[in-house]
Amino acid sequence: MQCVFVQIRCKPGTGYEVADEIAKREIHSELYSTSGDYDLLMKMYLAEDKDIGKFINDHVLDIKGIERTYTTLTFKAF
Repeated sequence: MQCVFVQIRCKPGTGYEVADEIAKREIHSELYSTSGDYDLLMKMYLAEDKDIGKFINDHVLDIKGIERTYTTLTFKAF
């Protein structure tokens, strides 16, 4: 499994709605509200053979209220 972190910037006033929709879709392992440039931090695990970009396009970016995302891939846990 690949561990992927996605930071999500929401349109003003939509953070809770975006978080609720992510929770309904059950695509995450953990979801946090954050301070800084992005409003939410989502941790998810995808199968090694999954196309990460396509998965995010198909299952995340169609959520109403998302303005921008920033994806970080992980390689090794210490």
